[in-house]
Amino acid sequence: MESLLFGQFLGHPGWMWWAFIGIVAALLAFDLGVLHRKAREIPVAESLWLSAGYIGVALLFGAWVWWYMGRQSGMEYLTGFLVEKSLALDNVFVIALIFTYFAIPRLYQHRVLFWGILGVIVLRAIMIGLGAAIVTQFSWVLYVFAAFLVFTGIKMLWMVDHIPSVQDNPVLRFMKRRFNVTNELHGERFLVRLPDPATGKVRTWLTPLMLALVLVEVADLVFAVDSVPAIFAITTDPFIVYTSNIFAILGLRALYFALAAMIHRFRYLKYGLALTLVFIGGKIFAAQLWGKMPPEWSLSVTLALIGGSVLLSLWKTRGAAA
Repeated sequence: MESLLFGQFLGHPGWMWWAFIGIVAALLAFDLGVLHRKAREIPVAESLWLSAGYIGVALLFGAWVWWYMGRQSGMEYLTGFLVEKSLALDNVFVIALIFTYFAIPRLYQHRVLFWGILGVIVLRAIMIGLGAAIVTQFSWVLYVFAAFLVFTGIKMLWMVDHIPSVQDNPVLRFMKRRFNVTNELHGERFLVRLPDPATGKVRTWLTPLMLALVLVEVADLVFAVDSVPAIFAITTDPFIVYTSNIFAILGLRALYFALAAMIHRFRYLKYGLALTLVFIGGKIFAAQLWGKMPPEWSLSVTLALIGGSVLLSLWKTRGAAA
């Protein structure tokens, strides 16, 4: 037991990791077991209050990181949280497209997002663990991450008006080819047992809710390809990387129901995100010429780019209809 609490894991004592896991488990248990034990639509006001609660917990955790681990770690946590939160906002647009394509009613959307977040927690742990191991052994990989971020940011600027096609998604085509899929929803069930129309034999069928869940997970995997290198470009501390990532994503699920109704208002957010990725990647190369940028500068520039794009979007689209 003592080794589990005080033994080192990825550079930090085990109790820090267990404390974080306990906080996340408590939040998820309260969300599913108390607030949303039964399927129901989540109104915008409740969505905003829930999101504010998640953000509050994340900021309190960041304050503890600042106090316990130092000012630089605190700055890096806040920067990572802001970047991941902003990239997750862009993910809302894709999730909304998925729900619209499958005609998933708001009544069942929370169930998909909840189980999706559990998959995200595991997936990000694997990706961040691998990333930390690679960066520790091969420090030059950070420059590969930096170049990828600059490339991704420029590509995002070039394709800012591109709308992804759910129908042409190769994962969706594969699942429809390989599995039995129902055309209609069966309540909040992901799997159903139904007779095969051709043979009459009872088989397991995937519902559109399951297809939506798989595509939400795939969408997060795609976004993780951007967000994980971005946070490693900010800090290589696995504890800060993982905690800032997960806290940002936890709050996204609560905020989705408010954002989905006004996603059209964030017209210029992608420009801010693209410039942020270019900035984060570029400062890795700039550090070789002028030294490492102070964490408060990095946080300030990131906040200015993302906050500016959000404010510009809200100003330009004031009065716009959904």
